[in-house]
Amino acid sequence: MDVGAEGFARCLPRLRRRILRAAFVALDMEFTGLHSTSLQNNEPSLFDSPAERYVKARQSVQRFTLVQLGLAIFSKENSNKYVVHSYNFFLFPSTLGIRDVEFTLSASSIQFLSHYGFDYNKFLKDGIPYMNEVQEKMLKQHLLAGTWKICSNADRDILKKAIDEVTSWIAAAKDEDTMILQDLNGYHMLEVQLVLRQALENVWTEPLGDMKVMVKKVSPEHRQLLENSSHDHCQTKLILLSARGFTNLFHILVKAKKPLVGHNMLMDLMHLHDKFYRPLPESYEEFKRNIHNLFPVIIDTKTVTKYVQKKCRFPRVSSLLEVYAVLCSNLDPKGPPYPVIALGSGCSRYAEKKFLHEAGYDAFLCGSVLLMSAHLLLCRSTGDAVEADPSFLQYLTVLAEHVNKVNFIRGGVSSINFSGEDAPCRHPPALVVHVRGWPGLTERQIYEEFKAHCRFDVRRLSENQFILLSNKYKHVRLVLRNYRHHPHLQVSVYRRWRHSPSVNCLLQISGIVALWSLLAFVLGGARSC
Repeated sequence: MDVGAEGFARCLPRLRRRILRAAFVALDMEFTGLHSTSLQNNEPSLFDSPAERYVKARQSVQRFTLVQLGLAIFSKENSNKYVVHSYNFFLFPSTLGIRDVEFTLSASSIQFLSHYGFDYNKFLKDGIPYMNEVQEKMLKQHLLAGTWKICSNADRDILKKAIDEVTSWIAAAKDEDTMILQDLNGYHMLEVQLVLRQALENVWTEPLGDMKVMVKKVSPEHRQLLENSSHDHCQTKLILLSARGFTNLFHILVKAKKPLVGHNMLMDLMHLHDKFYRPLPESYEEFKRNIHNLFPVIIDTKTVTKYVQKKCRFPRVSSLLEVYAVLCSNLDPKGPPYPVIALGSGCSRYAEKKFLHEAGYDAFLCGSVLLMSAHLLLCRSTGDAVEADPSFLQYLTVLAEHVNKVNFIRGGVSSINFSGEDAPCRHPPALVVHVRGWPGLTERQIYEEFKAHCRFDVRRLSENQFILLSNKYKHVRLVLRNYRHHPHLQVSVYRRWRHSPSVNCLLQISGIVALWSLLAFVLGGARSC
């Protein structure tokens, strides 16, 4: 189901009920960009520690925004069956407030989404507003002080038209006369009422539904009585409720504490924190603590499927759809029955056609992959002695070692552990390249030299030495063999005690100290003679 600003408020109660009944919720997001190329050294690297990668990713998250968020709500029925309801939420930053929100577009990301049929009109014209706690606090202060303003020029045009209509009408209207403003979406209905009430002291407004607002001419005294009524639709708390938009659903997810499932979900979690909770902190450890408090059970299907592929010897595939297809093709008709995954009402089109990189579809794939992977692991751990209707708690138990471990792409650890210490990654040994007779060589030139053979990340070690890191042992062996007799580049396995400048410096200092000590001993001994 596609959900925009116009229908979001109507869907929210039903979404709350489904989330509270759910076994787990799967999530996927689409962004206006991933990694900012305008920031120096912002590309992910095998040299990155988790804290270093977080700093890079934080800069990108602050520059880009969400365009679509997909939720797939998986509910278990009495039998071995899960019913899934998938939603595509089109999102757009709130324009009600004092500060306009700025974000960047990556040309490659926009082109990528366009290729897969993303509807930018829904994103721009019907995107659900959202805000984090800092933005909400700022809006509340300005609402109470009467200093709020509309940031969007498009909104200003709509509001100006409404004010012109009311101003022309009210001059000849009598007290208690009414008029109707039409064709206002859910968000504009709130803004129109706020602007009219601020501009004209002798009008009252009420929403009528169906994109309509009723305007009534009243005396200032009657207006004051109406403002103090509990039935006023423009109370500050109701304005904030409307302005929060999708953040209301985020709060429901946080309170429900259901297991949250994603695929390669580090960037998803960072955007969740930044857009709906609080701006991302500078501290990597604080970010981890915050996410764990918000979502105590996180499962990354990338981490799970890497383990399944290793244990069950499945083909090494990377994309979510490929993983889903491999798991579906390996269903054993003679083995314990897999859980049935049934599409809920309004989601049947996912059974008929693939909708790649549509957030709701990818969330559906993600949750399905989790269930099938968990079932495989449960069969393996019990020797196929699996009961006909295993509970989701049994699946969580067999997935215990992967819970809260989020995949870390090309870096110093294999995964980020949101409930403990990050485990170091077992990379192949680093290589050191010693340059002779080739002055002025740069990291980029070294990269270009080796990329024809394999993919390495490069970092300068000293004036004439570079470190190479790869995540494949065969690439390390290939380079050691092919560069054995190179006239300018001597390649060897990196040994810290031998190649590290800091260790060499320490050894030199130790040598000097030892030499002086020896001289002092000899000279002291000679004098005593």
